[in-house]
Amino acid sequence: MVSSTSRQLFIQGVTSSGRTFRPSDWAERLAGVMSQFRPGGASAQAHRASYSPWCVPSTLGNVKCVIVHRDMEDEEPMAWAFCMNFAKDNDLQVVEACLLPDHPDTPPAAR
Repeated sequence: MVSSTSRQLFIQGVTSSGRTFRPSDWAERLAGVMSQFRPGGASAQAHRASYSPWCVPSTLGNVKCVIVHRDMEDEEPMAWAFCMNFAKDNDLQVVEACLLPDHPDTPPAAR
């Protein structure tokens, strides 16, 4: 069960048995589908295509993932359910976490 204390969930591209999930661009595809769900609604996107701040593809180590922000759960419950069901249906690992901002003294190459 997912606790509500963290602000993000990481859907990792690794199954519960440790296999890498395919296709290799699954994170970008999922985030692309979810791009219309954003603070202020789809019209807040204006005229350019971009990922929603609530659902962002990323890589942690060598593992593709999608970072899903908890605000989506309150604002767009069906979109949240879609992401969680995607992870469940594909047997993907889901980890609770929170992103920490980069420290201002950290050189860009080390971020």
